[in-house]
Amino acid sequence: MAHIYIFSPSSAVRDKAAFRRGLKRLQAQGHTLEVDEAALASHMRFAGDDATRIAAIGRAAASGADVALISRGGYGLSRILADLPYKAIAKAIDQGTQFVGLSDFTAFNLAVMAKTGRITWQGPALGEDFGTEAEPDDIMQACFDDVWMEQGEGTGWQLPKAEAEARAARPVRLHNATLWGGNLTVLTSLLGTPYFPQVQGGVLFLEDVGEHPYRVERMLTQWLHAGVLARQKAVIFGQFTQYKLVPAHDKGFKLPTVVDWLRSQIKTPVLTGLPFGHVPTKVMLPVGAKVDLVTEGRDALMVWGHI
Repeated sequence: MAHIYIFSPSSAVRDKAAFRRGLKRLQAQGHTLEVDEAALASHMRFAGDDATRIAAIGRAAASGADVALISRGGYGLSRILADLPYKAIAKAIDQGTQFVGLSDFTAFNLAVMAKTGRITWQGPALGEDFGTEAEPDDIMQACFDDVWMEQGEGTGWQLPKAEAEARAARPVRLHNATLWGGNLTVLTSLLGTPYFPQVQGGVLFLEDVGEHPYRVERMLTQWLHAGVLARQKAVIFGQFTQYKLVPAHDKGFKLPTVVDWLRSQIKTPVLTGLPFGHVPTKVMLPVGAKVDLVTEGRDALMVWGHI
């Protein structure tokens, strides 16, 4: 079983019941848990002031844990990126600690990639994924287990039927491309900063929550004008959830509209359906790893080998 260090680098934990359920579930699976001393700290909307959260990240890096798992996302990491202990984080990763999280944790993933070249993981959070009232999703759990057991070497999913039929004559075959991405809003906030990796020929994956499709398109327009999208070998849409359309005003403008528009703007393949985002069923994705990506019919397979 794994040694898992729980820490809170972003927003304060408001749902204490989910936090406790998550701890009990991981303990019941046989894991050794170490909860950071400031995991339940609160300062305004944050899990402690900036210095407290920076120190928590330092303790996670020094813990020697197999997995450093965030309690939740929210907001807070982008304001402390300049002061993160990058050398300690890189040393921890070199010694086997896997940093895991999503949403606001995207800022950490990208900053560590840009500053150290090390691989971190987009994956579950304690409360959102292990602290649910229902049992955790089987696929999420299996992918998480594969990471701490050092067995996960790739992931696959099915493309929507219409997309697969349209793509039948032009399957994707990519080798040794850098996988990167995460939450679109957080990623966009890093554009033009030292914490945004300059990836050429990458596989970019995106997800978001609570963002109307027009806002998704507006952010992608910024990426397009910045020249980032055209430099990628593939763009993959994960799950975009919990937004509300206004039929009387949108008049048919939906997320597929945005996908179709993006395909008209770049020659880079744009795939959809990746099981990742603010949803129960999510795979684990190594940010900064080299991957192979292939599609065959409705099947999409991404392989990164042993990490």
